[in-house]
Formats: sequence, structure tokens, C-alpha cells
Amino acid sequence: MTHFLLLASLVIVACILSNKLTSKLGMPTLLAFILLGMFFGSDGLVNIHFDDYHLTQEICSIALIFIMFYGGFGTKWSEAKPIAVKAILLSSLGTVATAGLVGLFAWQVLDLPLLESFLLGSVISSTDAASVFSILRSKRLNLKDGTASLLEVESGSNDPFSYMLTVIVLSLMNGEAASGGAFVWQVFAQLAFGLIFGFGVAMAALAFLRRFRFATEGFDSIFIVAVALIAYAAPTMLGGNGYLSVYLTGIVMGNYPISNKQSLVNFFDGTTSLMQMILFFLLGLLAFPSQLPAVAPLGLAVALFLTFLARPLVVTLLLKPFGSSWKQISLVSWSGMRGAASIVFSILAVTSPAHMGLDLYHMVFFIVLFSILIQGTLIPYVAQILGMIDLEGDVMKTFTDYTEEMPIDFLQCTLPQGHPWVGRQVQDLDFPPECLIVLLTRQGEKLVPNGSTIFQPGDTVILGGRDGGQAEGVHLFERTIGIRDPWRNRMISSLDTHGNLIIMVRRKGQVIIPKGDTVLLTGDILLINDMDGDPLT
Repeated sequence: MTHFLLLASLVIVACILSNKLTSKLGMPTLLAFILLGMFFGSDGLVNIHFDDYHLTQEICSIALIFIMFYGGFGTKWSEAKPIAVKAILLSSLGTVATAGLVGLFAWQVLDLPLLESFLLGSVISSTDAASVFSILRSKRLNLKDGTASLLEVESGSNDPFSYMLTVIVLSLMNGEAASGGAFVWQVFAQLAFGLIFGFGVAMAALAFLRRFRFATEGFDSIFIVAVALIAYAAPTMLGGNGYLSVYLTGIVMGNYPISNKQSLVNFFDGTTSLMQMILFFLLGLLAFPSQLPAVAPLGLAVALFLTFLARPLVVTLLLKPFGSSWKQISLVSWSGMRGAASIVFSILAVTSPAHMGLDLYHMVFFIVLFSILIQGTLIPYVAQILGMIDLEGDVMKTFTDYTEEMPIDFLQCTLPQGHPWVGRQVQDLDFPPECLIVLLTRQGEKLVPNGSTIFQPGDTVILGGRDGGQAEGVHLFERTIGIRDPWRNRMISSLDTHGNLIIMVRRKGQVIIPKGDTVLLTGDILLINDMDGDPLT
């Protein structure tokens, strides 16, 4: 046991060090985790014999639950909403079409058996969220025309469809869905239970969080871990798509004003990073590099067809009717990296009763290595060549850990009996320059104070000023004043903000702490404390 723990700790440290190295070399970090696993594996220098597909599938499936949950939890819906239709089409119809094209190519051109061809297409039909998120974050790669959000939502939501296709083809190979009725029911159950449980679990968890206070700090993170596991396990037991469910649960909860949101994001950011290390390392450990040359010709043919024909064709057919530019289509086509989910789904096929003459695991492993090494490494350069990099934007604003990026700081204090503010109105007090009261909590009730509010003993007051930070009960969202915005050219004191408070205005790079007579202009970016609103609506 101690030997295993020592080895595990050394592997994690090695992954962290390789992260630093690959960042300097401009390579995707996740590629280093795979190569490290191969280094430790049966054909590697460390020579740890490991060929347990069943154990790897169980561990990697658990890791994928957290990766997909955080893929939804970390996606900012307000940024993704304008491109949601395009992203959903890519993740659903695009995944099915990609699987079909690859299957036809493998069947007709490579002369593989029919069902094995479409199984291969199904397994590698989705793009990899972990790789996309890693590249966008590490390179701070903000892209024009909402392309960053488009790639985030597509890659985060298409794994469930790839999984569904894989399960269906395996059922056909096993004779379990031979009849038309059984096939239709399987498709219906996958989608219906995935959608119902995805939204249902999220809404139940949010209702619980609104009514329950945790006695111990950090238990909210543990509770959401349990929510993610329930969101996957419950529909899966009924034949539904657990991955679709857990992704939807993540995106609903991540975009709701949950208390302590920033610490939750930090917790799942660290947890997901660890899961990615474990997942990619195990997949590399399971591989036998000596078997890759045997599958290289077929694997390379499929990888080239997928990268340069199937993916661009599907993306063009789905995005061009929406008026997407050729530059955006080219970048989205190139950014369709295959990753861990494809390899995990190939393990699902290997461990199934279906008979296959194809070494599916190593072929998919080869395709993923090609995709991450070539496409992943060159994404920043392709974006630059196409002129798709937005130098004035910030890709981090497409994720839900928003307050970390904002120049606002918060100070919280509780007024005891005899405090100089007790019994006085807000308008009678002198505050430091560019500082205002953001929130007042009185006997468990949250209030947005105005000038006539009188402080009472026991009031908890949160003041806001410059520099980034967070405070309990402060839920921030952004609003940009456009030409047709009803708030344009109006003083803040004349607005109906539905009980919310504008706490900052960013105007042409400058930060303004607003007052009642501040007039809002076109292009102003407002930072608003949202009391009860749901950003999804």
C-alpha cells in the first residue's frame, strides 16, 4: 500500500512538472499526461505491467463525470447564449454526422466490417472538452465572433451524443437492439432520461441550497460532488444518458447565483485537474506503444479523413446557414480535437461482449495522439493566421469564475450595539472615495440599502470598492449598454433595477464607482449585484 501511495504521489508531481514544461513548449498539457503514462507502462522504461481494461473503464468513467460536470458548471451561459443554437447543432447533429462519415469511410474505403466501422466513427465522433478548455485557459486565447464560447459548449456537450451512439452500435453488435422498437426505445431513453434528470437534479439541488445552511465550511463542495454523482447514476440505472444529465446539471447550477460560488469553482477546478491527470495517465499506462505501428496506417488514414474532410464538411454545412464567416468555420473545423472521452468509449467497446477483429483501443489511441499533438499544438497559430484572435477580449469571461477577473474588492462587517453608524441613515455617513454599500443583511434577510436606510445593531454590512474579490451574498453579472438599451443616456437614480444594485461601470477602460446621478452611455459595461435573478432566463 505504501509503495502504491508513493508511486501515485510521484506520478502527480511528475504531471505537475510536465504541465510547466509543455506550457513553455506550446504543447497541450494533456498530451504530457498520456506520454507520462506510456513511460510508466508495460512498454515504457518503468515497465509497470497494466492491462486491466475493466478497472480503467470504471476509474475513467468516474473521472469523466467530474470533467463533464465542470464543463457545464464552468461555462458562462450569458456569453454562450448567442451561439447556443450553433453549438447544440454541432454537438448533436454534428456528432452524428461525423460518426456517419467516418463509418462510411472506414467501411467503403478501408474495407472494415460494417458495424465495426460505425463503432469506430461513434467512438471518435466527439471533440474533447478537457483539451479545449485547457488550451483556451492556458493560452488566454480569446477568439472573435463568440468562437471561444462556441467551442466550449460544443466540446462540453457532444460527449453524451458520442456515448449514446457507441452504446447503440454495441447493442446492435450484441443483438440487443435488433428490433426497430428496441432501437427507438433505446434512443428515446438515452435522451429523455438524460434531459429529465439533468434539469430535475439541478433544480432539486438548487432548492435545497436555498433552504439549507451548512454547519461546516466546505460541506457545500461535498454536497455538489454528491449532486454530480446522482445526476450521472440515476438516469444511467434507467438506461438514460448519464453524461448528458451530469453536463446539464452542471450548466444549470453553474449559472445560478449560488452562495460561495468562487470557492466552488476553485474546488472543482482543482478536482477536475486531478481527474484529468488520473484519466490521461491511466489511458497512457494501459497502452502498449509496441502495438501502435500495426494500427498506424489505418489510424493515420482515419485521422486525416476526420481532420481534413469529415469535420470541415460537417462544420460548414451546420454553420454556414447561420452566416458564420469562413474564418470562423476554418478555426472551428481545426479545433475539433479528439481526446480522453474517445479512448474511454473505446474501452467500453473492448470490455463489451461484442466480437471485434479490430484493435479499437490502440487505433483510437493513435488518432487521439495525432489530434492532440497536431491540432492542439497549432490552434493558437491557426487562430492567429486566420485573424481570429480578439486582442481586446478576455476568454476568462466565458467561464463562470467571473469575480476573479473584476477590479472590485469587498469588506464585510457586523455593527455591534453602540457603533457610530447605528441609528443613522446611509445618506448621513461619509464613506471613502469610490466606495458604496453593496448589501445589508438583517436578521437573515438580505436588503439592498438606499439613502434613507437606518442601520440597526447586528446589521451585517458589505462595502464595495476597487480591486478584485468576493463576499457571501454577492452574485455578480454583467450588462453592456447597447444602442437600443432602455438604460442608455439615463441616470442610475431613474432606473428600475428590480432591487439589484449597479456597483461598477467600466467605460473605455476606466472603472467608475457609480452614484445616483451617473449617466449610462453606449458601450458602458455594468457590474450588477443580482439579488434573486436567474441568469439563464
